[in-house]
Formats: sequence, C-alpha cells, structure tokens
Amino acid sequence: MREDKATLDQLFSATYEELRRLAATVRRDDPSETLSPTALVNEAYLRLADSLRVTPASRLHFKRIAARAMRQVLVEAARRRSALKRGGADAFVTLDEDLDGSATGSDDLLALDDALQDLARVSPRQAEMIEYRFFGGFDLAETAELLGVSESTLLRDWRAAKAWLALELRRTR
Repeated sequence: MREDKATLDQLFSATYEELRRLAATVRRDDPSETLSPTALVNEAYLRLADSLRVTPASRLHFKRIAARAMRQVLVEAARRRSALKRGGADAFVTLDEDLDGSATGSDDLLALDDALQDLARVSPRQAEMIEYRFFGGFDLAETAELLGVSESTLLRDWRAAKAWLALELRRTR
C-alpha cells in the first residue's frame, strides 16, 4: 500500500499543473463556484488517495482516474450549493470541442451528471468518452487510446453523445 501511495504521489506531482489548468477550465464560467482550481485538484487528490485500490499504470491512466474524481468533487459541491440555495442564475451546459463553454451553475452540472448516468446505461463507452474529454481534458488521441477505438470512431461517438446529451438536457429543463 505504501508503494501505491508513492506511485500516486509521483503521478500527481507530474500532472499537477495540467490538472490545475483543467480544473480552471471546467469551473471557469461558474460565478457561484466556491472551489478554486487548486482546491478542486487537491480535493480530487484526497479522494484518490483515500480510495486507492489500483495503482495507476501510467500517466494517462492516472488522468482517467483523476477526471472521475474531479467529476465527483464538482457534483458533490453542486449538490451542496443546490441544497442550500434553489434558483439563482441558470446557465446552459455546452460540450464544445475546446471545452470553452464548460458546465456552469450547480443545476446544470447536476443535470449533466444525471444525463451522463443515463447515457452510461445506453452507451457506456460514450459516457466514458464525455467524462474523459469534459472532466479530464483529454484530447482526441488520448481518449481514443484509452477507449481502444480509432479516432474516427471516437469522432462519430462524440457527435452522437453530444446530440443525445443536448436532447436530454433540453428535456430536463
């Protein structure tokens, strides 16, 4: 277990700035967000360290696990804010190629999380792809490698998943 912790620490150190940049991108447009990028990355790290069951095999594998942890931290924070205060300024979630219109607003992030859970029941690979790209900041090649598919297959999945999520998010509004 001590060896697993050392590996996790090493991978965290190697990817810290990248994860911090990603955290800033994911939460940038949310004025109600209380977690700074540093706090988000640190919370994700604590979650990883506490629940370490498998030693990450590579930097890419670590980023995959970190993306899941950041999603969980963001969703939990959004649930807490939503429970404290209903309403507020709603924003719309977008899933563009550059992650420029990242999830904004607690309700939007919760709606996205619910929609991703529904998508996972229909198409687990597409749900993972959205999680990696949106919460993990993975590029096309990294995501294709993780999922074991070609980039062209990934692009088709990306278009289909974005369309499915857009319909699902519109339906829940």
